[in-house]
Amino acid sequence: MKNTLIATALGLTLITSCTRIDAGYEGILIKQYGSDKGVQGVSLVTGMVWYNPWTEDVQQYATFIQTIDYDAFNVNAKDGSEFIVDPTLSYNIVGGNSPKIFSKYRKDLEEVSKTTILNYVKDAFRLQMNKYTTDEIVSNREKFETDVQKTLADVLDKEGFKLEQLTSGLQYPQTIVDAVNSKNKAVQDAMKVENELRVTEAQAKKLIVQAEAEKRANELKQTSLTPMLIQQQFIDKWDGHTPLYGNSPILFQSVK
Repeated sequence: MKNTLIATALGLTLITSCTRIDAGYEGILIKQYGSDKGVQGVSLVTGMVWYNPWTEDVQQYATFIQTIDYDAFNVNAKDGSEFIVDPTLSYNIVGGNSPKIFSKYRKDLEEVSKTTILNYVKDAFRLQMNKYTTDEIVSNREKFETDVQKTLADVLDKEGFKLEQLTSGLQYPQTIVDAVNSKNKAVQDAMKVENELRVTEAQAKKLIVQAEAEKRANELKQTSLTPMLIQQQFIDKWDGHTPLYGNSPILFQSVK
C-alpha cells in the first residue's frame, strides 16, 4: 500500500512537473523557496519545460502584440479645460524581458496591462496636456498626440515593452464643440444667403435683358412704321371696296 502511494505521488509529480511553452510566449521559472527565491534571470524557450512543482513554478508571458481598449478618462489642459481621452493601446514584450517584468510587478500580463501600463498611459497624457492650452491642442492636435506617444514609448521601453500604436480618442470640451458647431452653421447660413443672392441677381439681370430687348424691339418697330409702309400694308389687306367708315389713306383721298 505504501509503495502504491509513493508510486502514485511520483506519477503525479512527473505529470505536473512539465509544461509546454507555446510559440509567442516566454516561460519564467520561479523558485518558491530557498536562498535564491524569486525569478531566475533567464527566459525559457518554447517547448517542453521540466520543473519541480514542489519548489518551483512556471509563469508564461505572451510576447505577441496585445491590444487594450481602455475606459475613457478626463485630462485637464494647461488653462484648465477638461478633455476626454478614450485610448486604445497596442504593445508587446521585447524578447527576453519577461523575467524582468515579472520580477518587478509580480503580476500576470493581463493584470499588468490593466494597472501598471494604464497608469503609464494616463501619466503620458497628463504630462503633455499640461503643456498645451485649449487652443493649442485644437490647432496642433497631431503634434500633441505625437508628443504623448513618444513620452509613453520611452517609458515602456525602459520597462521592457515596445509601444506599437496608440490612438487617443481625444474628445474636445463641450464648449469647444458648441463653438465649432455654431461657426459651421454660420458659414453654412452665409453660403446659403450668398447662393440666394446670386440667384436673385441672375434673375434680375435676366429681367433687365428682357426689358432691354423689348424696348429695342419697340423702337425698331416705331422707326419702321413709315407712311409708305402703312399704305403698303393697307393695299395688301384692301378688298377693293371703299371703306364704309373711317378715313381713307391720303393716297386714295387724293385720287378722289
